[in-house]
Amino acid sequence: MADNFWTNAPTRDPKRGFRFRVQIPGISAGYLWFAKKADKPEITVKSTQHKYLGHTFNFPGSVEWNSVSITFVDPVEPDLAGTLGDLLSTIGYELPKDSNEFITISKSKAVGSLGDVIIEQIDEDGRTLEQWTLNNAFINKVGYGALDYNSEDLTELVVSFTYDWASYSSGAPGTKTPGPFFAGPNNS
Repeated sequence: MADNFWTNAPTRDPKRGFRFRVQIPGISAGYLWFAKKADKPEITVKSTQHKYLGHTFNFPGSVEWNSVSITFVDPVEPDLAGTLGDLLSTIGYELPKDSNEFITISKSKAVGSLGDVIIEQIDEDGRTLEQWTLNNAFINKVGYGALDYNSEDLTELVVSFTYDWASYSSGAPGTKTPGPFFAGPNNS
């Protein structure tokens, strides 16, 4: 009979949702202590239907990686709202000044401005249990929060990231131990 987690004394805690850290070099060096909530990557497998003699058959299609959102508390220092505005300028978005503005956003600038977006789930001792790297990630949505006289909550920003695929590794950062998800688009 299989071991039961709840009745046998485990040697380690299970993975806990409040033990995580986020790294985005384009926003700040090191871990972002002001990250409050982070989604893990999510996959959708598209399907195609084929109808034949009154029956419907479903076939798997392409894999799509859904956007990941990270909620941040907006600290005074570093000024996250200002940093995100600067990032938009870095990727090529400029407010129109006249009709001779020809600079536009590009994927290479958008991806290069962030660096690797990394979400790590850690254990009780701060060791990495799993690491997700969002490959070719760029910001696709920024919510600057809301203000309310009836609230004493901290101001939050929600940033959504689009990416081509996510790499998964378990254990210490850099070990790249294969996990339940592939490490790249060619299963490398």
